[in-house]
Amino acid sequence: MFGRAGASIGPMTSVDEQNERLLARFGRRFQAGEVLFDDGDPAGDAFLLQEGRVRLIKKVGATERSLRVLRPGDLFGESALLEGAPRTSTAVALSDGVALALDSPTFQQVLSASPGVGMRVLGQLIRRLRDAEDQIEVLLLRDGKSKVVVTLLQLAQQASREAEGAVEIRVSPLELSARVGLDVDSVKRTVQELRDAGHLRIIDERVELPDVAALRELASLFGIRDQLRGTTGEGAEPRR
Repeated sequence: MFGRAGASIGPMTSVDEQNERLLARFGRRFQAGEVLFDDGDPAGDAFLLQEGRVRLIKKVGATERSLRVLRPGDLFGESALLEGAPRTSTAVALSDGVALALDSPTFQQVLSASPGVGMRVLGQLIRRLRDAEDQIEVLLLRDGKSKVVVTLLQLAQQASREAEGAVEIRVSPLELSARVGLDVDSVKRTVQELRDAGHLRIIDERVELPDVAALRELASLFGIRDQLRGTTGEGAEPRR
């Protein structure tokens, strides 16, 4: 790890200098495949990801589910900010990278001394609340294809306030899987079907939606289909 400081962070004169001094004092480098913390462990540090990608997973019995895939700027392990709280997930590095690792007193000190970090954390928490609301909407859907389509529309809305024409979003199959609550293979099959139908194009880890309005119509058709299934008894509870 690194030295824990009770010493003052000190005034910062620029964003670059802030980042350099914070990384020099609190930076923790990790390698692909490294476990940063395990579910149930005592929570010591909260992390602000600076470089690389990290996957948060939750194991329930023999089942392992992705919760989120983190990118630079993301806050994770924040249970460390609550005294005596354990970890609620496992964090595994998907690539080499570096994160700021801060215990609760130091985290509060950094926020006070570095307004830029505070704004990043606030923005992160707002996004997390919005994502939680979006995921609740998705989890209420029964059909896997509907889940994927609605999630892509949500991401398109976040990427562009006027999401009607062509929109490009950055999301990997693993990230999409975590958001919709389905396994990666199921997500890949659905994405392939949507690509074959011309609803999207794949470029590396970017998804281009050539016509968001058409994708909205598809989501509406899925919704109508689910309603019809419900009224005709498919998947519905038997009458008494």
